[in-house]
Amino acid sequence: MGDGPGPAGPAAPLLIACALGIEQLALRTGRGRAGKAPERVTVLRTGMGPKAAEAAVARVLGRSGAGAPDTAVIASGFCAGLAPGMHPGDLVVAEETRAAGDPVRCTGTDLLAEALARAVPGRTVHTGPLTGSDHVVRGHERAELRATGAIAVDMESAATLRTALRSGPRPVAAVRVVVDAPEHELVRIGTVRGGISAFRVLRAVLPAFYEWHRSLLLPRR
Repeated sequence: MGDGPGPAGPAAPLLIACALGIEQLALRTGRGRAGKAPERVTVLRTGMGPKAAEAAVARVLGRSGAGAPDTAVIASGFCAGLAPGMHPGDLVVAEETRAAGDPVRCTGTDLLAEALARAVPGRTVHTGPLTGSDHVVRGHERAELRATGAIAVDMESAATLRTALRSGPRPVAAVRVVVDAPEHELVRIGTVRGGISAFRVLRAVLPAFYEWHRSLLLPRR
């Protein structure tokens, strides 16, 4: 299980950050069937790219009330898988996020992966390092990133979690749905079967996010 701070407290808010409107739509439409939500949960659309994610998360966590110091943060949305055998609709739970500087260790990785397996039965859940990029990765770049040990890549997770921790210690996690994989490159989200499959999976993940969030109240061993 990833390292992280202790209990977040009974009223700790949950911030779920994603980049794209289609990701926000999936997460918001999934809320109606996700069961009991935290008292304060926000689905934030940051915009695309690490700079946009950094600015949006810093702005929200800097607000009085909206950015409580114990707010738990999950970076979510779609990603490109790097490992052979990955398929659109597979789930990626980051053990750590990587970009410039030190990697960020995620909180409760094992518990989150187990909760996702229950929430989206039949889908493969991968755990490992999630690396960051400032552009869409194609072709040879995918193999180069895989050689570093990363299992998936996206543009916002590393910036989101780094910015969240810069605002103070808190539980952080990153969960992504594979929409593009080595044998299944996607030209445009939503126009092929793989994109639709990934959308449906993303819409189903919130029960696992809420279970992870509730687990933060339990004493750490």
